[in-house]
Amino acid sequence: MVREWTHPPAAEPDAPAAVSSPSTAEPDASPGGGAPSTGEASETKETAGENGTPRPDDLHDPAEAGSADPARAGGRAALPARGGSARSRWARVGMAVAGGLLLYLAFPAASLWFLAPPGVGLLALSVRGSRVRTAAFLGYLGGAAFLLPTLAWERVVGVDAWLGVVALISLFHAALGAGTALVARLPGWPVWTACLWVAMEAARSVFPFGGFPWARLAFSQSESVFTPYAALGGAPLVTFAVALCGTLLAAAALRVSGRPRGRSETPARPGGIARLGDGPRAVVTAVCALAVAVLGYAVPRPGAEEGGTVRVGIVQGNVPGEGIRPFGNEPAIVLRNHTGKVHEMAAAVRAGELPKPDLVILPENSTDIDPYRNEYARQAIDAAVKDIGVPVLVGAVVAIGDAHRATRSLVWDPVTGPGAYYDKRKLVPFGEYTPLQDLVLALWERARLVGRQSIPGTRDGDLRMGPVTVGAVNCYEVAFDDVVRGTVRAGGAVLAVQTNNATYALSDQPWQQLAMSQLRAVEHNRAVVAAAITGVSAYVTPEGRIAWHTAEKTADMNVVTVPIRTEQTIATRIGSAPEWALILVGAGALAAAAWRGRRRVIHRAARGGNESS
Repeated sequence: MVREWTHPPAAEPDAPAAVSSPSTAEPDASPGGGAPSTGEASETKETAGENGTPRPDDLHDPAEAGSADPARAGGRAALPARGGSARSRWARVGMAVAGGLLLYLAFPAASLWFLAPPGVGLLALSVRGSRVRTAAFLGYLGGAAFLLPTLAWERVVGVDAWLGVVALISLFHAALGAGTALVARLPGWPVWTACLWVAMEAARSVFPFGGFPWARLAFSQSESVFTPYAALGGAPLVTFAVALCGTLLAAAALRVSGRPRGRSETPARPGGIARLGDGPRAVVTAVCALAVAVLGYAVPRPGAEEGGTVRVGIVQGNVPGEGIRPFGNEPAIVLRNHTGKVHEMAAAVRAGELPKPDLVILPENSTDIDPYRNEYARQAIDAAVKDIGVPVLVGAVVAIGDAHRATRSLVWDPVTGPGAYYDKRKLVPFGEYTPLQDLVLALWERARLVGRQSIPGTRDGDLRMGPVTVGAVNCYEVAFDDVVRGTVRAGGAVLAVQTNNATYALSDQPWQQLAMSQLRAVEHNRAVVAAAITGVSAYVTPEGRIAWHTAEKTADMNVVTVPIRTEQTIATRIGSAPEWALILVGAGALAAAAWRGRRRVIHRAARGGNESS
């Protein structure tokens, strides 16, 4: 449309010494439309002087900083050249896309964690100073650029599923972009923007269909300078620290540029009183960004306790199939592969090749046959457990009535057989149950692969196994703060993450999930033992370091010695309080920006009435 590539008329100059407020002009739908910039139409920000000179501090009101034209009375901005405006718009698009791609590279498998802050910074710069509707577009674009490659493993299920998830989650990034454009008009905008990142991730962790917390900023920081923040405020505080570092870097870059979006000269205070120059301010801002990165090491953490150790056997049985049919066509293959590997472990212990474990962890879905209802499955598991002679945590899919099922972590004792269990609480939508079932089944035949609908468990995953209480976490659940925290609070001294990543083998997904386990280890001061059907199985120390892991698509096993930790971190004790505090701060900043804009509308209306009279 022609409107999208033209410019609104220059705004009337405000009266001298008036209190400045955010622009409330009608938004433009084009990328970066109407954003103040060199050569673009913009309003001149008022100062205490009488010559219309813009204020020098770009952190105060970027949306209003404009080019002062001495040739125009009252400091009114000149109408920009059309070509310059187009370049600015495409520059914003380029920053949004580049920022999203940098975020992707921060995640496994690339794991270039240090690219996350500049990625956030570019996303913030792409929307800062733009109108809300434009910022929402740019936020969506940046979110899609980030999520399309990060969630590319979803293509195994179907390209439509992959694009659908990206399209849906990018809406949250659109809201973040719009919110950033608003709070960027306030002093201290890097802090408010970082708070909005926390709010955005919290929202998409609960909605829709129970939420999708994958690819949160924190999960790119499994082994970085920001990781220690997890022990203080969990994953939300890590996200906040990364986002704050990035937005401070963006603010420093604006200082270095010498004019934040539309400044044509270096202003001074009326009467020739000098202000601190942009160069020194840029240095101060950059130092603040560096301080955010390194202060994580000052976070208090529990020390190594004299709680002893426990030997844990880890089994990865592997399966022959791939994609959405990973188990192949061979009946009972999953059960046979995993019980067979337990027998191999028992033989290796007898031969002195491995130490005898105190307990053994099998992956999620390590039996594809319900051992409660099938005698063959029951006998196969029982024989393997008796052979190793210690409790085994079996991952089973069990029937609940005639129409439902549960994904269960089942403690199998060599003497008493099946006993205590934990049922998975956070279920994968369209994988373990079908939301909007009648509609979805009518539109997609592939959705029938879900089969029986899973129902969620109702209790935490603390399970006593031999000498230790294990905290059971099933696959997808490791991404949810409350599930892991609840299990640790209930007494889990070692976290056992049972997972079935067979559908996504040899993609980034298994490594992205393992990175979550690394962050949870630091967050809760717990060793994490991850058992996966096709990989990656691993042992993660309480410090978040991967001490041992398997290759993918291979059968493997090991016995690892892990520390027993019972002391809780600050993050475990205070729970979601830091997250809610940051969300409320972000909401307050949005309210302040809206109030400021409303005040300016009233001011303009009053001034217009005075002029007409």
